[in-house]
Amino acid sequence: KTNVMFLKTHKTASSTILNIMFRFAERYNLTVALPAGQLVHLGYPDTFLASFVEEFQAVGQNYNIMCNHLRFNPSEVQKVMAANTFYFTILRNPIRLLESSYVYYKSSVPAFRTSKDVNEYLASPTKYYRPADYKQNIYARNIMWFDLGYDNNAEDDKKYIQSVLKDVEQNFHLILIADYFDESMILLKHSLCWDLDDAIYFKLNTRSQDTVQTLTPESEEQIKVWCSLDWKLYLHFNQSFWRKIEETIGLEELEKEVNHLRTRQKELMETCLLEQEAVGKDHIKDKALLPFQSGAANILGYNLKQGLDNRTLRTCQQMVMPELQYTSYLYAVQHP
Repeated sequence: KTNVMFLKTHKTASSTILNIMFRFAERYNLTVALPAGQLVHLGYPDTFLASFVEEFQAVGQNYNIMCNHLRFNPSEVQKVMAANTFYFTILRNPIRLLESSYVYYKSSVPAFRTSKDVNEYLASPTKYYRPADYKQNIYARNIMWFDLGYDNNAEDDKKYIQSVLKDVEQNFHLILIADYFDESMILLKHSLCWDLDDAIYFKLNTRSQDTVQTLTPESEEQIKVWCSLDWKLYLHFNQSFWRKIEETIGLEELEKEVNHLRTRQKELMETCLLEQEAVGKDHIKDKALLPFQSGAANILGYNLKQGLDNRTLRTCQQMVMPELQYTSYLYAVQHP
């Protein structure tokens, strides 16, 4: 399948998937729906409109791939993408997600800025969180719900939640789970009829361990309440994810394929990388490969080995290229 729309959600390993999608587009010479005016996202946090895509002129002038951040709006996305497009997204356990969001957006989100750390914020979120600042505060509550196009401050009402879950099921062919990333890649590979190298990746936009804040058990429980819309979304689609795996691949085959993926990933790391692992921002030698740094997070990147032949070098560069650099590179190729 070459017509694919990935809804890139926040703090869910989605930058790694964006890199997979961009490499796929290059490998098969596909067009990407890139943000208009050289922005990095498609109008986010505004609800998506077709006009947010560079050189979008007419319905039916289709792109193959769409994967930069946007706030989902199915009718407008359908104007941009072909009728047979495969839609997928990724969700993450809200407990891990909120802590990640807190550190990453610490300096830009009003609700985070004034609290000392994530546990203090969660002890009484309403003290710091103003729904009126919703555009700045979206990262502080039910962010996945918001990215999917819904009201992240909505009441937790059973009927409402059921209707949203149904809606999401109708809009997306596949929903991956970041907490089982390798398993997700295998399921994606099967769903899109890709080969293994299309699904291979190096982790991108991850942060150093020393910037991870430890949540208290009370905070973890509080997240389930404070982000109850995201929590219910996650529980529902975590179940359907494993159901889908059992129906399509089976757990035994899944384990085999995950091992293949990891072996191949290790081979590529040995081929490409100087240190065999991600390094802190101060240790990245080639500044062109430095990822965007945000908040209190130290975003890791990679150093490539010297003396690689041209073809290997190109492959390795693609594997480690951060989101912003890759987006502007494709922009230059598609819209010279």
